[in-house]
Amino acid sequence: MARTRWQDERSEHDSRDYVQRFAELAAEGADMHGEARVVDALLAPASHVLDAGCGTARVGAELVRRGHTVTAVDADPVLVAAAPVLEGLTVLHADLVELDLGPERFDAAVVAGNVLVFVTPGTERTVLQRLHAHVRPGGLVVTGFATDRAYTVDELDRDAVAVGLQPESRFATWDLRPWRAGADWAVSVLRVP
Repeated sequence: MARTRWQDERSEHDSRDYVQRFAELAAEGADMHGEARVVDALLAPASHVLDAGCGTARVGAELVRRGHTVTAVDADPVLVAAAPVLEGLTVLHADLVELDLGPERFDAAVVAGNVLVFVTPGTERTVLQRLHAHVRPGGLVVTGFATDRAYTVDELDRDAVAVGLQPESRFATWDLRPWRAGADWAVSVLRVP
């Protein structure tokens, strides 16, 4: 398996720093739950969510606190080990390119925190296909990433359509500011037909 951009750009020490940085932000009272608020608003109560590329499962844990059941997966063992233990949250060490959770289908997959711009270059379409395969018909794939990286919004749209996902909405931030060309961030809502 080829190395991901995350592995090429980050060391185990960097992963530990990532965990510490988010713990400090939470302790300082920073708003840590914008992604979860958006996903929660898009879902029916008590939905089943896949937190893909979950990191420390920050988003997944908040969705559990909001009443959903979450399966969270990440390829970084340091981040997976730092995930909280919560009833309703299952955290797995897995690569999104090879993701196979069996016949289980989710109401939505959330792919927050630059996940798509950190996967192995050229596998973005495969990752979207694997996510599509895990989301029930009518369900959502919600992704967010910075627009200054190698993977672009136009490529996301092409890859999404190629795997059968329908682009539905796009925002410039997780607090749902309107999308505009040149925005620093893209939050995209894709639907499984």
